[in-house]
Amino acid sequence: MDALLLARLQFAATTVYHFFFVPLTLGLSLLVAVMQTLWLRTGNESYKRMTKFWGKLFLINFAMGVVTGIVQEFQFGMNWSEYSRFVGDIFGAPLAIEALLAFYLESTFLGVWIFGWERLPKKVHLASIWLVAIGANISALWILIANSFMQQPVGFQFNEATGRAEMVNFFELIFNPNIWVQFPHTLAAGLSTAAFFVLGISAYHLYKKTDPDLFRRSFQIAAVTGLVATLLVAFTGHTQGQHMVETQPMKMAAAEALWHTEDYASFSLLTIGDLAQRRDVFAIRVPGVLSLLAYNQLDRPVEGIFELQAKAEQQYGPGNYIPPVALTYWSFRLMVGAGMLMIFLAGSAVYRVIGESFEMNRRWMRIFLAALALPYLANSFGWILTEVGRSPWAVYGLLKLEDAVSPNVSSAMLLTSLIGFVVVYGVLMGADIYLLKKYAKILPDEGQAESADIQPSLSAD
Repeated sequence: MDALLLARLQFAATTVYHFFFVPLTLGLSLLVAVMQTLWLRTGNESYKRMTKFWGKLFLINFAMGVVTGIVQEFQFGMNWSEYSRFVGDIFGAPLAIEALLAFYLESTFLGVWIFGWERLPKKVHLASIWLVAIGANISALWILIANSFMQQPVGFQFNEATGRAEMVNFFELIFNPNIWVQFPHTLAAGLSTAAFFVLGISAYHLYKKTDPDLFRRSFQIAAVTGLVATLLVAFTGHTQGQHMVETQPMKMAAAEALWHTEDYASFSLLTIGDLAQRRDVFAIRVPGVLSLLAYNQLDRPVEGIFELQAKAEQQYGPGNYIPPVALTYWSFRLMVGAGMLMIFLAGSAVYRVIGESFEMNRRWMRIFLAALALPYLANSFGWILTEVGRSPWAVYGLLKLEDAVSPNVSSAMLLTSLIGFVVVYGVLMGADIYLLKKYAKILPDEGQAESADIQPSLSAD
């Protein structure tokens, strides 16, 4: 197999696996902080028990996210050494700041929070979990600043002598226009993931009728958070799509399987295409909707794949500048489809918790438990769309993937390590699911000896 393909598959596997944990860390840290704030303000012990219960699951998820994130750093040097050489002067800065500032802030105060129960003043202890939540989300911000340079390179100059991109304006880098649409979308996605995580597990306990008061309150908080967050995901996703049309029009054309430029561009509900001939075999399209989504106007033209390919050849030289259309197209639809279903379910959850009564039959409880998978589908396919849709560029308009891969890493090496990562990550995923499932069933007042393995001081009153 081709070394480039194997390097891409390996990075895709480890990135998607790592991103399983990131959004939940971002959102659940905020929800746990809110729950502890409610306990401090009201004095209601139910909120304290909620904080401990969901905090325990947050810790398991956080630990897995840290372990899998380290592998990403190594891959830049091992599998993508030419990429690291080309953008190291730029890419390394936000990653270093993320590690030295945001991650240390997050991990330091997480330790304070874990071991500070009944040892610190309540307000100081509360401040520690808020600093964890702030640190986690600032960490995501710096990672996305680095990623935004790959999407929309700014603040650099190309050094002809060294063949490298070099930073000339740090503030342009951190205020990259792409980050203003990417970070809010990621933050809202994290809150959506946490909300549906809490909804699903709360629905399970309500179904089993275990501690109804605790999980009714948890369900109510998650329902409101989920509705607000999913609507924010839709709104920020819309602005991100409009920005994408301006900066990476080929990605939008591939996401819509739009082969030719259309003045009254249609939105594809379903397209079955002939990829070899690059044409539609069967398509259901709604006229004008794509123009409306892209420009807020029905009659604005949206450029098609063939015209964009011709422009790219004129600008960058001969080559194939079309990303994998089928993967980009279906990733977009799976992301949007999961997101729309989440909005509907979050709205249904809010409707069921309005007022003093809380009525929900067992069928809906099972639905909310199954819906726990939806944000993970949306997050994964959203990143696949973001990264695969940029092909063939590692850094858009500057460095192609084929020029970014390590020249001395053989296909055999990559295949061996890919198999190793898939096996090890599969075992870790199994362990993570087992731990989350196990501790999601243990109430805050139960299983203190068992939960001591995760966070010994959280189980002590």
